[in-house]
Amino acid sequence: MKTHFLLAAMAASAVSFSQVITDTTKAPENWFNLDPYLNKVNGVGAERAYNELLKGKKSTTVIVGVIDSGVDFNHEDLKDVMWANPKEIAGNGIDDDKNGYIDDIHGWNFLGGKDGKNVEKENLELTRLYRELKKKYDGKDETSIAKADKKEFEQYKKVKTAYENKLMEAKMGATQYSYIKQTLQNVNTRAKQQFGTDTVKMVQLKKYTASDKKEDGMVQLILMRDSSGTLNHLLDQLKEADKYFSDQTEYNLNLDFDPRSIIGDNYQNAEEKNYGNPDCNGPNSLHGTHVAGIIGANRTNNIGIKGVADNVRIMSVRAVPDGDERDKDVANAIIYAVDNGAKVINMSFGKTFPYNKAIVDKAVKYAESKDVLLIHAAGNDGVDVDKNIFYPCRQFENGKKANNWIEVGALNWQKGVKIPANFSNYGKKTVDLFAPGVDIYSTKNGGGYLNESGTSMASPVTAGVAAVIRSYFPNLTAKQVKKILEKSVVKDYKSNPVNKPGRSEETGKDKTKFSDLSVTGGVVSLYNAVLLAEKMSK
Repeated sequence: MKTHFLLAAMAASAVSFSQVITDTTKAPENWFNLDPYLNKVNGVGAERAYNELLKGKKSTTVIVGVIDSGVDFNHEDLKDVMWANPKEIAGNGIDDDKNGYIDDIHGWNFLGGKDGKNVEKENLELTRLYRELKKKYDGKDETSIAKADKKEFEQYKKVKTAYENKLMEAKMGATQYSYIKQTLQNVNTRAKQQFGTDTVKMVQLKKYTASDKKEDGMVQLILMRDSSGTLNHLLDQLKEADKYFSDQTEYNLNLDFDPRSIIGDNYQNAEEKNYGNPDCNGPNSLHGTHVAGIIGANRTNNIGIKGVADNVRIMSVRAVPDGDERDKDVANAIIYAVDNGAKVINMSFGKTFPYNKAIVDKAVKYAESKDVLLIHAAGNDGVDVDKNIFYPCRQFENGKKANNWIEVGALNWQKGVKIPANFSNYGKKTVDLFAPGVDIYSTKNGGGYLNESGTSMASPVTAGVAAVIRSYFPNLTAKQVKKILEKSVVKDYKSNPVNKPGRSEETGKDKTKFSDLSVTGGVVSLYNAVLLAEKMSK
């Protein structure tokens, strides 16, 4: 569930605890930690909680498992908060703690081979399913299918249709974005000459003389969507979008691409565990590093950002490639995190088709039996997940539901009708609560910081809140912490009509109550959660 929202990084500067946000043209970089009442921004009240409720109180260190693309454990804001396996000696090639994983110092990589190579790009699960079923059913019709295969054949038809539609969308997207990019590159060249500048501001395009009607139509279209910033910035965004679609056709939807041989496991053996390598950073850990910073970036070093939680250790479990994660890897990642002491696990990933849901369900139940709380991002498709199931999910194949699971939608920093992020999935029965997930400024791999948006960011905000409660109130169980987070949400938006996610904000159509977008109808609040945890723990 990696984000593809093309947002620029903002310069780092401290946002004080008492500051009231009055500039509504851009998000303050620390907004997810600020307070909706004190700071007038839709954050979780972390700074207020530390200043008013937690100052001087003792806490215990909580391990948070980050199942993701990897974490840059050498980042200046993360190196001091990374989990370090106390029983493992780095680099000696020996499984010192006898847990089945050699040299797992900061976590483990289920996407690596024993030779040190790593899987970076992957298929969508849709592609993998279609490739597998196509071998068996391609060219066959209903009359030639055995009775025992009828159900699987119906799945094949569904998967085939979905795959072909997805591939067509990717090819059309690649063509459209390539045309838009080329047109705007030409506009940029001519506009620089016309206005005598090296950097064309979007607002200047209102006076731009187009070369023909097609070019003029393109300029008017982009000005309708956004007249702020620069044309260079927009072109950078288009390059990222272009790469996104080209990656889809080259890797995600390519039936001839299958990198699993790099790992060297027996993929059909779902119970197999001891594969992978200790490189829990991996070839591209941007997503996981950003997630880790939101949860627990060092709050005391006076550099960079402050994570939500102040006494955590981040355990990196790499299981999410650039493509869809595999159920076997997800299950093993959950089990690894649980067995090595994680009390909260963040899962900012998801897909529309499962492969082996039973093995993931088994791991979720194992986490529940060990009192571990799972926090999961709801997804970025702007759809109702009561009707459109995303995986993994809290509901097991037998219809029962996990009691240690929190599903999180994404909140905008802007108030009014834009409170729910336009891309966020939602669900009155399925999504538990919302959390900050737009323009979240956090750590990036290789050092430095940047803004990202997605439910992938909202989930670690919630995981950070959960970690704080487990840290300061260690007597509370995972189920109690889940209940506290849900009971203490801020509901000030419950009667406000807001834009329903997935609809164009420009149309002004499809309004709904914010309270109808999730089970609780509210936004996670560390400040409120601490107040409730104090009562419950007594």
